[in-house]
Amino acid sequence: MFDPKAFINDKIIEIKNILKNNKAIIACSGGVDSTTCAVLTHQAIGDNIICVFIDTNFMRSGEPKKVYTRLTNPPFNLPVKMVKGQKKFMNALKGLEDAEEKRKAFRDTFYSILARVAKREHCSFLVQGTILPDVLETVKGIKTQHNVLEQIKIRPREVYGFQIVEPLVELYKYQVREVARKLGIPSESSERQPFPGPGLSVRVVGEITPKKLAAEKRATRIVERKLKVLDPKQYFTAIIDYKKENYSKTERVKKNIKNLLKKRNVSIIVETLKTKATGIRGGARLYGRVVLIEVRGKNYQCVKLSSEIFDSIQKSVMSLDDKASRVLYRVTDQNRIGKWVVAIRSVETLDFVTASITEIPWRILRDTGKLILSSNREISAVYYDLTPKPPSSIEFE
Repeated sequence: MFDPKAFINDKIIEIKNILKNNKAIIACSGGVDSTTCAVLTHQAIGDNIICVFIDTNFMRSGEPKKVYTRLTNPPFNLPVKMVKGQKKFMNALKGLEDAEEKRKAFRDTFYSILARVAKREHCSFLVQGTILPDVLETVKGIKTQHNVLEQIKIRPREVYGFQIVEPLVELYKYQVREVARKLGIPSESSERQPFPGPGLSVRVVGEITPKKLAAEKRATRIVERKLKVLDPKQYFTAIIDYKKENYSKTERVKKNIKNLLKKRNVSIIVETLKTKATGIRGGARLYGRVVLIEVRGKNYQCVKLSSEIFDSIQKSVMSLDDKASRVLYRVTDQNRIGKWVVAIRSVETLDFVTASITEIPWRILRDTGKLILSSNREISAVYYDLTPKPPSSIEFE
């Protein structure tokens, strides 16, 4: 059984032995992993640690200021330097559509900024909150986590000029939360909603533009407000270009869905998008199709379906199409021409290695979808992601 108290004691000794009297910087985003890592390291070496918070432009609206205030005030009282990196990150990811290219461009920009700060502060160590799932997903080739270097043969001392220390690298997320609670970290941080290191850059699926990013930030705010009452393990939105491609399996998928529903007076629409999303098939990465499903009933309204039918639909699509990575079900009735579709994603998980979808009442899905539509005229429709992990990853990219 995992003992967070023993872990803390062992890690404080280990950090002291590695860092000795050297100064170190720590990349701190305000998430539970990096915050726990910062508090642990601060207890080990005191003010020899400098926390670096990089504003990448990919956090939620107003979040950089909130995180900086929280970390620099009691009970943390951490020495934090905020670095403005918005332009650098936007320029680095400009025009990129492929998920892995975006993640690697983010990683390179992230570490180049940290290398500059480390040099300026005369630090030869970087402490970071990498956890076990980050390493597993990167090493297995599912997706490149921005904070994994040495495990994929990148030598940080040679490339960036610092040695990396990863106190949490053997832990899963739930174990990190146990450590955070034992350290006395307030629940606002210890139970904080997971948020990817590259932030909204992996939730703006495909190419990132300022307008698309702004629309995603508004949709994120709506979903986090509406779904908070359900307390899912992780919930968010993704925004995707509404550009369709021909789908050879449309009729077979429609036939299967009709057989599952056993309803006569329904209209079924099946589409696929040109933009791909990350998934997992046979333990390997699949950069696959996003399949959109609509079932319309009386007055052309989207039909409410049970969680069991949702599960059957996604399994049916996945069995017919080995190149599909996501199945999304439409929850908004309104038809309008727009640039993007938005997907609501909500999952239940313990270790983030596997995950099931959250059962969300239809009323909440509908109300949330309507609010998202009203937030931006260029969003054409809102869908709910029916896909567990595997065969999808939790994030779209």
